[in-house]
Amino acid sequence: MAFRSCVGVVLLGCLVLASAAGPKPKGRKPVNPPVRTIAENERKAEQEAEITNDCPEDGFFADAEQCDKYYECRGGTIIEKLCPDGMVFNDYSPQEEKCDLPFNLDCSARPKLQTPIPALHCPRQNGYFSHEDPKECGKFYYCVDGKFNMITCPDGLVYNDKTGICTWPDEAKKKGCGAAEVFAFDCPPVNETFGLTHPRYADPEDCQFFYVCINGNTPRRSGCKLGQAFDDVNKKCEWARKVPECADWYKGQLTDAELEALENPPTPKPKPAGSAPSRRKPMRPHKAKAVEVDADEE
Repeated sequence: MAFRSCVGVVLLGCLVLASAAGPKPKGRKPVNPPVRTIAENERKAEQEAEITNDCPEDGFFADAEQCDKYYECRGGTIIEKLCPDGMVFNDYSPQEEKCDLPFNLDCSARPKLQTPIPALHCPRQNGYFSHEDPKECGKFYYCVDGKFNMITCPDGLVYNDKTGICTWPDEAKKKGCGAAEVFAFDCPPVNETFGLTHPRYADPEDCQFFYVCINGNTPRRSGCKLGQAFDDVNKKCEWARKVPECADWYKGQLTDAELEALENPPTPKPKPAGSAPSRRKPMRPHKAKAVEVDADEE
């Protein structure tokens, strides 16, 4: 077994900080920049983190080769452990025992993993996984202990295998799930200057939606709120009745009264002054004191 120890990283970090804080040499600055930056030094130190077979200290330490394996050290005793299938060990602190999703860690330096334990729709017992049908760009599975739950991305987004979340098609870069396949819309050709304004175009199939062409060539679908339509002349959302080609878009979906309420919501009546409840606690009523009467006075 071999541990990844961060002692070398800490020492090098201190040396770098000390050199940066020291007195600067007099005279003109050198023409050529330093060969290696501080960030590069830190990355190099992390890559060259000391590998040892002994417990550096009490705590939790990642395996040097396998991302979901780690060790607990207590009083010189080493206990080998595995994260649940589909999770990997997060070695951000020796004092924390934490297994995390692979999207949150870089396992390139220790790429090995335990043998998968697949289940229905779950390549591993835990995690987020793409739908089996590559055409189902916006659907994916969330698996916990081998039990799946299918999730659908909001309209216009696709599941991103690299991040485990729903993103725009051009960000996901998923084969067969690009903007052209998902939207069936092509941005009209424009010059570079106009493209930088991210022009908008009405959705030819749906009055409530429109496309924003990022840099003039990458479409992203967006929408107006309920009761509104995209005005392709003024390039903004407007109430549907004010957009001639979309005046009847909501017929059969919303009544005239509902559209009127959306456009002109009733104004809440102001509360009369002094009607706000007091925050002070009510005082308890005083108990009447019993008055003793002498027998002679009766």
